Parts: sequence; C-alpha cells; structure tokens
Amino acid sequence: MEFFATLNEGGSYDLTFAGYIILAIVIVAVFLVGCLLLVPRQKMGARQVVFSAMAIALAVVTSNIKLIHMPMGGSVTLLSMLFVVLIANWYGLGAGLCCSIAYGFLQMLMGPYIISIPQLFVDYVLAFGALGLAGIFYKNKRKGLLIGYVFGVLCRLFFSTLSGVLFFADYASSPEVPALLNGKPFLYSLAYNGAYMITELVLTVIIISIKPVSAALDKVKIMAVPKEEPKE
Repeated sequence: MEFFATLNEGGSYDLTFAGYIILAIVIVAVFLVGCLLLVPRQKMGARQVVFSAMAIALAVVTSNIKLIHMPMGGSVTLLSMLFVVLIANWYGLGAGLCCSIAYGFLQMLMGPYIISIPQLFVDYVLAFGALGLAGIFYKNKRKGLLIGYVFGVLCRLFFSTLSGVLFFADYASSPEVPALLNGKPFLYSLAYNGAYMITELVLTVIIISIKPVSAALDKVKIMAVPKEEPKE
C-alpha cells in the first residue's frame, strides 16, 4: 500500500508518484473502454473520442470554477456535471458510465481524499460514475438530456450520501451540527451533499431550459453524433 499511497497526519492517504502513474493509466484505460462502447458494433470513431474528450476536459475545467465552496468538501460548480452527462446523452449508457467513471478518477487525481479502498470506490467510482446513468434516457429526443441530468445527479447524491453514512458518520455528531441533524448521519449527509448538488442541479436545469441554450445543445449533439450510414 505504501508504494501507491502514504498515510498523512490527517488520517487520509496521499498518492505517491507511482500511485499517480497507476491512476493515470487507469483513467486512460477506462476512457478507451468508454470509447469502444460509444456506438453499436463496438466501432470507435475519431469524432466520438474527440467529443467525449472535449466534454470531460470542460467538466474538469468547470469543476474548478466554484460558485459556492462547502467547508468539508463539495461545491457548486459552473455546470461541471452537465458536461459529463452530455456524453451519456450523446452516446448512451455504456459510454456514459465509462467516461463518468474516468472523470471520477480524474477528480481523484486532482485532489484525492482517501481514507480506505471502499471509501475511494464509493466516492470516486460509484458517485461520479452514477452521472453516466443519464444514458438510460438518451433515446428520448425531447427531454432525454433534462431527465437524464436530473436522474444522474440524484444518483450521485445517493452514493455521496451513502459515503457520508458509511465513512464520515462522526461528523454528524459535531457540536457545530444543528440539533435537527445532530447524531443522525443519514439526514446530515443528505442535507450536506444535497445543499450543493441540488443547488447546482436547479441552476443547470434553469440554464438548459432557456431556448437559445437548449437549441445550442441540440446543435452540438448533431455534430457529436454521427449520422447512421444507409443500409445497402
């Protein structure tokens, strides 16, 4: 374990150089698997790779533009979750899951907070990966993006709340926690994580519901998704 991560004074683990290298390899591997799942028949096109990479890059950039920063992690960002969901909306569930999981590893690469392997799995693989579940609705041409986005964010909220209950329950008993939530890990975790995720969800839904924005996203999807070739 010490080869990949070392325990710091705060009780969490810091990745070593080898840990960062392994994590980078995992990110590339997961992303490539996602690209292979983008279209039927396992065909991987340059367009799909480019648009997926661009969306992940935009998600990473906007995740660092924090409109509201929470004291113990988490923040309202400039629509970062939307860019991850767009991949699922363009290419479906398989691609959405693989690319959102790759994005989760990227978040860990940029600012890891690891106390155990199970916590790492829930916080970075399941929570961020849940955004890819938006791909369930990608065939809904009218409301697929909106419904998928809301569903993906709520799924992420579920796993982040679960992480709070399983790994950070002690925070719920802090003297600073309001009496209504004090000693109640589930309610505290739900309230804490919901405070920033639901805020960003509402903000994003309002923005993508504006007609010019919605029209622009439709045009981007037309460019991102290759037209089906006529059957001979």
